Amino acid sequence: MVLRRVTLLSAVLALVFGLSFAAQKPPAAPSFFILFADARPILEAFGDDVPGELQGKSTEQLAALWPTWVAGRDAAIRARLEQGDLDTIVHWLLFGTSFTRRVRLTPENIQHLESPKTSTAGSDAAGELLMGRLDDLLNALSSSTQSERILFVRRMLLGKGIRLDLPAGRDAARQFLLSQLARILREQAGFAEALDAARRLGNTTEEFAARSTLYRERGLSLDTSLSPNLAVERSLAELQRRGLLTPGAVRRVAIIGPGLDFTDKQAGFDFYPQQSVQPFAVMDSLLRLGLAREDQLTVTTFDISPRVNDHLSRALDRARRGASYVVQLPFDPSVSWKPEMREYWKNFGARVGAPAAGAALPAALQHLSIRAVRIRAGVVTRLRVRDLNIVLARPELDTASQFDLIVATNILVYYDTFEQSLALANIERMLRPGGLFLCNNALLELPFSRVHSIGYLTTQYSERANDGDHMVWYQRQNK
Repeated sequence: MVLRRVTLLSAVLALVFGLSFAAQKPPAAPSFFILFADARPILEAFGDDVPGELQGKSTEQLAALWPTWVAGRDAAIRARLEQGDLDTIVHWLLFGTSFTRRVRLTPENIQHLESPKTSTAGSDAAGELLMGRLDDLLNALSSSTQSERILFVRRMLLGKGIRLDLPAGRDAARQFLLSQLARILREQAGFAEALDAARRLGNTTEEFAARSTLYRERGLSLDTSLSPNLAVERSLAELQRRGLLTPGAVRRVAIIGPGLDFTDKQAGFDFYPQQSVQPFAVMDSLLRLGLAREDQLTVTTFDISPRVNDHLSRALDRARRGASYVVQLPFDPSVSWKPEMREYWKNFGARVGAPAAGAALPAALQHLSIRAVRIRAGVVTRLRVRDLNIVLARPELDTASQFDLIVATNILVYYDTFEQSLALANIERMLRPGGLFLCNNALLELPFSRVHSIGYLTTQYSERANDGDHMVWYQRQNK
């Protein structure tokens, strides 16, 4: 099972350069949708368990339908980004501190919101806190504040036809945000039921498989956090110990879904600018372990989110002009973190940057510890940013451009087994023979696939129940 806690707290919860500079940018590798010839074995293996519009079709009919189906599925997957963004806004409402001085909601508060059948002191207090925070958020949205998060939510509401400058706009925004919270509560109840059913099977493998597709109908969330990168580093170290990775062997890395820290899934920190952590975390680990050399390393990020791609592209453009990139690392000492997690937090960034001033802590979060790392511009320029839907497309790579290592954490859980199998077929073509793919999901390994699991490592981040990851190691075989 994936140990990452599935609670409401976690689940609800450019400048343009001149032509002379643009000419220096490396050309992006073209990408294309997965061909029917590549998908056909997967379709045959799944039989009638394919999406409804593909069922009952002959091979000839499937071949004719395939380009249209793939394009439509790509559009449908990208459309799920909006629902994920709405989830992020609800997280922010519940836990943000930048727009309010009120305390954040706790798991106990949220339990009262989940079961409001009878009025109790607890439910009344939770409801009052929620509505107070909602008023504060609406006040901030209606003010002249121009923070990046406020601007994002304003644009989202405007896209729904909600104008806060109109008399009815505030009430409409209130009702819309409350309806999104209610939707998330319903979804969370469904997740809990699915996990309970998996647990009752009494088989940890089956439970892990159930968790690995848990969010297949949920909006695509961009939120990220530091902790999964500890599981990645520990896996890299163990693969090195076993001789599966050797010094300097990693030159080309791909990260699928690098994430954007708008409102941290675990705690809702929003007192620093949005940031992406995993690309620099993976580089830091590879350099610390001696598995890569900075001057030979490139890290390509693949994402379908314009927000993620724009954020990283702007960071890359600034770095090419000599600007660094600061990563903020909040840490909650009141949580019973494992020693390995504490050490990882203390040492993060030593190989890719230098200590920087941490963001000022808001009054409600004075108990936190925080450190920051200024990532060197030369490290940031090792990034390559690409738009790609890994489920349905892959870059066109020659043998020399295939990846030594691909990382995808908390990404494939958003897809069903059929879509995961398509993604794995694309990943297979992106990996060099012997290349490794690290993922905290159990993926179906079809007989004809050249990518197979070779082990896994469990990493627990704290003493909290289910706060950790099983990181599965997959390797592309030569045959």
